[in-house]
Amino acid sequence: MKDTLAAPASGLSAAPVQLDLSGVSVRLGGRPVLSGLDLSLASARLGVVGRNGSGKSTLSRLLAGLIRPDGGTVRVNGRDLFADRRAALAEVGILFQNPDHQVIFPTVIEEIAFGLTQQGRPRAEAEEVARRTLAAFGVAHWDGAYVETLSQGQRHLLCLMAVAAMRPRLMILDEPFAGLDIPTRAQLRRALGRHEGALVHVSHDPDDLADCDRVLWLDGGGVRAEGPAGAVLEAYVAEMTRAGERDDLADLAG
Repeated sequence: MKDTLAAPASGLSAAPVQLDLSGVSVRLGGRPVLSGLDLSLASARLGVVGRNGSGKSTLSRLLAGLIRPDGGTVRVNGRDLFADRRAALAEVGILFQNPDHQVIFPTVIEEIAFGLTQQGRPRAEAEEVARRTLAAFGVAHWDGAYVETLSQGQRHLLCLMAVAAMRPRLMILDEPFAGLDIPTRAQLRRALGRHEGALVHVSHDPDDLADCDRVLWLDGGGVRAEGPAGAVLEAYVAEMTRAGERDDLADLAG
């Protein structure tokens, strides 16, 4: 398999990812976050939308195999990725909202090479692939750079490159544009266009999901709607507009 990353040819469609969740429940700190989640779908570009606290980030971690559900089963392309970490490294990569929660090494090359060594590649080969990845993204001059010298937007790009270098079949984006200015968001969008696999994009902002083919709307830890992106996002925006017109901001729950 080639390691050089290039933008997909015009009209090239990514292979869809098959997601199967049955009776999934997750509790965090004694509080239910996801409850009785049932879902079976295939999509190459899936958006996940919902208000803060709806369970979006928990779902992204479930799909990446980072946490185990308290009840039910989760399968990504037929695999339980929590039970098979080696398969998870080949199947799924995840890009978190805050790059400082993801970066663990002091240099750019070490950060990109780490995931490749976890896949079983020798260190020298991993570092060579890391350098080719930098070149493919137009930042070959970052070779030898320290992470602490990068801006916030550049750290986002570093995390994206570290995931992309492993060539996962599915990349999960957990609010990747939050807090970024417009130029940086545009640059990251172009970089994401290089990914030839499937994408699951998690966001509370419907504008981020305009390029998705299907959208899953989470509400209160369950599925509110799932279907073609246009229809689901239209319903979500209408509901959020109605919610914004209510004067209940000061109300206490319970």
